[in-house]
Amino acid sequence: MTDPDLQKNDPANPAQASEPVVSKPYIMPDDPEAGSAEALAKEAADARDRMLRTLAEMENLRKRTSREVADARIYGITGFARDVLDIADNLQRALDAVPAEARASAEPGLKALIEGVELTERSLLNTLEKNGVKKFDPAGGRFDPNFQQAMFEVPDASVPAGTVVQVMQAGYMIGERVLRPALVGVSKGGAKAATVVNGNEPEGEA
Repeated sequence: MTDPDLQKNDPANPAQASEPVVSKPYIMPDDPEAGSAEALAKEAADARDRMLRTLAEMENLRKRTSREVADARIYGITGFARDVLDIADNLQRALDAVPAEARASAEPGLKALIEGVELTERSLLNTLEKNGVKKFDPAGGRFDPNFQQAMFEVPDASVPAGTVVQVMQAGYMIGERVLRPALVGVSKGGAKAATVVNGNEPEGEA
């Protein structure tokens, strides 16, 4: 017969020789769920901040790009427009060189020539205006150094001082900018130009 003690310790039978394995209890860290929730909340907040900053930067870039495209469309012809103004000036000088009396009594051929020059000038100004370039004539208005350049003063007590009484060369705007200031003569010796007081009606000063 087989000795039970020998059979129990028989190395040829490891299933019987080994001791049963007992799992050790797993020790949980202190409040793991609270720590994970705080970490996730912080990560979500950081991600949201990054997303908002990125969206703000993209919106600023979009606005800046749109503004640059609009400016390029309006002001891209600035150099060309300045060159064209010389042609407009020469047409105006040609018309100014013919007195009104001579024009009225001119022969049909000369009248046709004058009308052709006038038509050319109007066509040129219309083309410039279609491209954002507009002529302005400040005669009779108050002198504004932002839009006009004073060439001389004219003693004239019949109008307020600082009034544009003569335009030597017309001015031009391109968009909201001055392409070329008007060259003007300004009155002096009269009453001071009217001023607006506290948003009310203009008041003249002696």
